Amino acid sequence: MKNITLGRTGITVPQNGFGALPIQRIPAQEAAGILRKAYEGGMRFFDTARAYSDSEEKLGLAFGDGYLKREDITIATKTAAKTPEDFWKDLETSLRNLKTDYIDIYQFHMMGECWKPGQENGMYECMLQAREQGKIRFIGGTAHKLGVAREIAESGLYDTLQYPISYLADEKELELIRLCNEKNVGVIAMKGLAGGLITNSKAAMAFITQYDGIVPIWGIQKETELEEWLSYMTETPVMDGEISAFIASEQEELKGEFCRGCGYCMPCTMGIQINQCNRMSLMLRRAPSQGWLSEHWQQEMERTKECIECGACLPKCPYGLDIPGLLKKNYEDYREVLAGNRKVQ
Repeated sequence: MKNITLGRTGITVPQNGFGALPIQRIPAQEAAGILRKAYEGGMRFFDTARAYSDSEEKLGLAFGDGYLKREDITIATKTAAKTPEDFWKDLETSLRNLKTDYIDIYQFHMMGECWKPGQENGMYECMLQAREQGKIRFIGGTAHKLGVAREIAESGLYDTLQYPISYLADEKELELIRLCNEKNVGVIAMKGLAGGLITNSKAAMAFITQYDGIVPIWGIQKETELEEWLSYMTETPVMDGEISAFIASEQEELKGEFCRGCGYCMPCTMGIQINQCNRMSLMLRRAPSQGWLSEHWQQEMERTKECIECGACLPKCPYGLDIPGLLKKNYEDYREVLAGNRKVQ
């Protein structure tokens, strides 16, 4: 496993990071055990957010109170604040939860625009002040929209950019990596498994290792998942002919519009579980289907017929998807599968 340096931050870590969103779903002591095992296995980069319920607290439980030297790990977290008041509230909460005096990379969460000095909201100035106070070391931004991500990278104002990067990335997204390298901006790659659509971790890791200045954060909530990623610390996959051919076939299958399952479109005014129902066809074909054909998910898919096409979800989708149209297509396909007219795994 090679070490990478995140742009101008100078932070150097193994190219194998821990995404702590999923640990909010498991008990605290179990989460702490997984986090410590990740550290003991060589992981040094841990990413979380205020929006991830108790994820920060679990990181604090695992690594606070003298378990390790603070400088031994890099912690990145995020604020979804839109006002200075909420920014400072979030920052103090994160510091308390994480049991630390400083955050290595503090990121604006899911930026809809590139915030800059001099704007009326004063948000970027909050970052500068927090850095001057020693509460954060570097300023980062996260985005799902390519245009916003490019502006963040080109602005010279942000030390890191977090953006969805996987082997399903198109040429424009790969160009974003090159732009960040050129501008000396560290890249934090989220959704390396495309929200669960990618099931070949070896190919996912081999793809990322082709690039410098980028650290992937794999969403982990089970020891079996962690063990898989830790195995690559000593036997790191490399891009070869077999993996290249596999990725090419995956890109062909998943080209076009598909839902990544991020959930930013929700809540739905009609209570539809959009982020799962809108990609049900793919999940049936790319994961064991039994769970998705349960009575629960049959009921959830039936609920998609209640979509009134109010449009509330459309401006929230980072990928500009036609959500009502995709819901209809996925429902029709789901009914075909239930009827036994289409094969699944």
